[in-house]
Amino acid sequence: MLTIDPSLPTPIYEQLRDQLVSQISAGELVPGDKLPSVRQLATDLDLAPNTVARVYKELEASGYLVTRGRNGTTVAEDFSGNATHREAAALTERYLKAMNALGFNREQTVAYLQRSGSR
Repeated sequence: MLTIDPSLPTPIYEQLRDQLVSQISAGELVPGDKLPSVRQLATDLDLAPNTVARVYKELEASGYLVTRGRNGTTVAEDFSGNATHREAAALTERYLKAMNALGFNREQTVAYLQRSGSR
């Protein structure tokens, strides 16, 4: 079950993305599980469709989801089944939570990583 809390300082799209990643990493959503359409999830959560579309697109680019046009969006077959990907996802989630605890939001964390990676 996905929930959005607009009173949190975390942007809405990050809340949605983080919850989906957590559900995939925990095995609550398994490879092949079909996600609601962008419009349906936006309606269910009272969000703008562009917000949901952005999250789906980011998760697809990260290998969590696969979108097949009118056939919908599903959890990627090869992501959860690969131990290396599961370990990387868990490590990434722990890192993001630690950075959040230090006061960094997602964009600041990515910018920090990009600056650090260019040294």
